[in-house]
Amino acid sequence: MREKLAGLPTRKRVTLAARFRPGDLTCPAEAARAAMAAVARRHQALTAEIAPLDTALETLAGHAAPAGFLARKGVGTQVAATLLVTAGDNPRRLRTDAGFAALCGASPVDACSGKQRRHRRNRGGDRQANCALGRIVFTRMATDPRTMAYLARRTAEGKTTKEIIRCLTRYVAREVYQALTGPHPAAGQHPQQQSFMIT
Repeated sequence: MREKLAGLPTRKRVTLAARFRPGDLTCPAEAARAAMAAVARRHQALTAEIAPLDTALETLAGHAAPAGFLARKGVGTQVAATLLVTAGDNPRRLRTDAGFAALCGASPVDACSGKQRRHRRNRGGDRQANCALGRIVFTRMATDPRTMAYLARRTAEGKTTKEIIRCLTRYVAREVYQALTGPHPAAGQHPQQQSFMIT
């Protein structure tokens, strides 16, 4: 069984396991086949259920998001939907980007002690929104040249990876806030894709 399934992509592995027809369940191998078949069929059922929901979410996010928001690097349908829910139907109630960052748990928290001056990650706020900002950051750290250059520069300055990610998350929170509350192009226009500015 292990030889049959090892190395296969997930979809093929699930399809093959769902076809298992176990025999005598008192045999450990057959009991394992029965368990795998049940899990595989459940996987197929959930996948079939998720697909139309993802399509509906994509439509709703595209309708609710400002023009060009989904075109930003790292902002996919689920990330956009999470941030739109956090901002609510009146994002302008958040008067500053600092308020939005605090709402998302992306604002730095003072952790100074004696002569040591530093900040730590905010563990409060909306954790799903914080996770969405983190997904944007990690995507850009892997694919965006400016973010990669910023990462290299701050690393050379002696910053830890955690400190750099905290700074980048704050920058992304500012960009998202400006996108959700700023003036937006008229419908039908396709603004050029932008990445957040790093100074």
